[in-house]
Amino acid sequence: MSVKYKVIERGQPGVPGGGTKKFYAAAVLSGEKTLAGLTRDIEKISTVSGADIRAVLYALVDVMTGSLADGYAVRLGELGSLRVSISSESKLVAEDVTAAAIRRARVIFTPGKGIKDTLADLRFEKM
Repeated sequence: MSVKYKVIERGQPGVPGGGTKKFYAAAVLSGEKTLAGLTRDIEKISTVSGADIRAVLYALVDVMTGSLADGYAVRLGELGSLRVSISSESKLVAEDVTAAAIRRARVIFTPGKGIKDTLADLRFEKM
């Protein structure tokens, strides 16, 4: 199996009119795997029922969401880890940096060794 890619043209960010345009490779998704699809795949390779798998996966999502909201990093073994990152407005004085200065929060995913090894061994196929 290989990751498919297409060639796209992009201009320079922040340059009016796009500046000098260059060509880049962009991954093309083969589709998506939903929680239901993952459940079916796990069910095929284990002795656990689909209902039990779904229960664990949905509980995992609930527990992870709560843990991230409480400021914890969530470590999922070989899968990797998730943590919250924030960006804020800059201020001249430290005391002026309050919660109101925070513009947004996002989740950072750091892949574990197994995923990193997979990425290092990927093959690519041009569409």
